[in-house]
Amino acid sequence: MAAVIDTALRGQLIERRRRLEDAVAERDETPQLARLLAEVDAALARMDEGSYGLCQVCQTPIEAERIISDPVACVCLGCLTPKQQRALEEDLELAARIQAGLLPRRDFAADGWQVSYHYEAASLVSGDYCDIVVCERDGSVYFMLGDVSGKGVAASLLMSQLHAMFRTLIPLGLPLNSIVERASRLFCESTLPTHYATLVVGRADPSGEVEICNAGHLPPLHVHEGRVTEIEATGLPVGVFCNEQFTCTRHTLRRGDTLLLYTDGLSESLDRDGKEYGAGRLSALLREHCERLPGPLVHACLRDLAAFTAGSPRADDLTVMAIRRVG
Repeated sequence: MAAVIDTALRGQLIERRRRLEDAVAERDETPQLARLLAEVDAALARMDEGSYGLCQVCQTPIEAERIISDPVACVCLGCLTPKQQRALEEDLELAARIQAGLLPRRDFAADGWQVSYHYEAASLVSGDYCDIVVCERDGSVYFMLGDVSGKGVAASLLMSQLHAMFRTLIPLGLPLNSIVERASRLFCESTLPTHYATLVVGRADPSGEVEICNAGHLPPLHVHEGRVTEIEATGLPVGVFCNEQFTCTRHTLRRGDTLLLYTDGLSESLDRDGKEYGAGRLSALLREHCERLPGPLVHACLRDLAAFTAGSPRADDLTVMAIRRVG
């Protein structure tokens, strides 16, 4: 697998060099372009020498996430100068603000549907994906919730890529499975082999009919008159194979029914004894609070999770979304 990753990173560096050369040809070489070209050439030289991925200061491996997000990195986090550390912190804070700007409205209502969610990064940025889009053509509400493999900056970059892809594909009016298949192919072709995303994509129309494509994600929970039913995955995560096909399931939500989607930052949270929160506890909570609207229901989930973890540190990003039929 390491050889596959090295090959992919080399391909990224060569492509980056080609683009820099094109930029030089179009508007002559500038000091900035010259510096960028030198960084890429130095990284390729380190690959040829067998020293790529080692810190030039302490000779220990550079953090894998740092290499993936910045293939020309040559110093580990611990060896950054104070000035470089401040610059990195400022970049992360800017990335967090940009990511927050990609999120939809916290409480949403349209054509008989109400949606609310909670989105919380374990660090400054998150690899969870969450979005709500109304199709102007027919009034359908598209909802997406997913989890990119890995954590931190690299995962957050891929999260923004998913956001852009679905925002571009949804207005085309394609069948739901075709939207997911195209997104999966684009994701596979543009990321490293180690990266993929589990994902639930749904389409709710004004009549109460809901179509769901679950690409390897945790089962959404359908709450109907106090009963909770799981909607299992129908395919592998997006980005695993470039030619992967997906299928969808169809459901009818009655007035008062709710769908709850979540990432493993909820179900796999641990208490002080190392016990997982688990889907069983979540289902019991939903049965107890089945009459609540999405906002209060999400808050009930968060309160119960906080009581369960009792202050234990969060190890993963957390996203919870509730979609309720109200019309």
